[in-house]
Amino acid sequence: MKIPINQKKWPAEDPKNIIIRMPTWLGDLVMAIPVLEDVRKKWPEATITAMCQSNVAPLLKCDPNIDKILTFEKPKGWIRRWHHFDIISTLRYGKYDLGILLTSTFSSYWWFWQGKVANRIGFKGTYSSGLAFANWLLNKGIALPKNKESQHQIQTYKALLEPLGIPVSTARPHLYLEESERAVARQRLISEGFDPDTQTIIGINPGAAYGSAKCWLPDRFRAVIEKLLKDPHVAIICFGDNKGASLLNEICKGLGPRVVNYAGKTSIRELMALLCECAVVLTNDSGPMHIAAALDVPLVALFGSTNDIKTGPSPNGVVINKHVECSPCYKRVCPIDFRCMTRIEVEEVYQAIINTIKKARP
Repeated sequence: MKIPINQKKWPAEDPKNIIIRMPTWLGDLVMAIPVLEDVRKKWPEATITAMCQSNVAPLLKCDPNIDKILTFEKPKGWIRRWHHFDIISTLRYGKYDLGILLTSTFSSYWWFWQGKVANRIGFKGTYSSGLAFANWLLNKGIALPKNKESQHQIQTYKALLEPLGIPVSTARPHLYLEESERAVARQRLISEGFDPDTQTIIGINPGAAYGSAKCWLPDRFRAVIEKLLKDPHVAIICFGDNKGASLLNEICKGLGPRVVNYAGKTSIRELMALLCECAVVLTNDSGPMHIAAALDVPLVALFGSTNDIKTGPSPNGVVINKHVECSPCYKRVCPIDFRCMTRIEVEEVYQAIINTIKKARP
């Protein structure tokens, strides 16, 4: 997206108080983090507020590119979603002179308009999304890139900044941890009987919040773990949320003391710190995959129903994707034979893990 040289500067004056509406899903929020860095680089003296749902806000703790985090709970019901008076009054009180919307939802457009956020920029809603009627709520609506399915989502988010005079950068997602958080994670592993200094700790993330179509088969995750455990120096940490606890309980059942199941037992910050103790993480396309990538943790990522060109781990990941004829379908549940995942074999995943460890630790 090239901006003509003679185009008038927008906004007319450099903003001093900027609010950026971050995406809602864990992985999407991580992929949008470079926007914070680019905006900070453009306006180093401005006050930058990141706005996001409270459940994902911990990801942004310690980020040096923001001054404040404005959190809110997901509204219940359509009326409250549009007329969330707490959010609207907070936005009005903030007196923001630039609002960047990384979410294309009517509620976000509406809140910024009602909250009197000046200079609201976001991607235009389309007729197919049902949001074309709401574009008048933006001061500057930008068309989604035509190549959005063939470029990374990170680049798509950055494209929104070009009308602000911010060219697409090479910035990639980074998450930040305090040393005390890392120390607590190591101590937690030691209390489980692990030795982070002598054992090779491997993370396993067999779930995905979006749906089962993104998930490799549970029995194959277990088979890979069993192969890895033949090495007496390997220890396994399994990650998941409360919804995936039953799945992980089944995968981990009877595997012995060198496998710890943390499903539903970690906060986001604890998950981040534990991921950093892993030599490699085996994962589906999911929020934890993007978190690990942003922490520079080596990955083996399994893709089927989604597009690794668009949402693959950047840049530190090995992707296994069979690219079957019906993929990417973006469905929550596979309506046919799940060929995209059943064609991924245990041995090739195991070998990818071993090779990734060898590459990271020659």
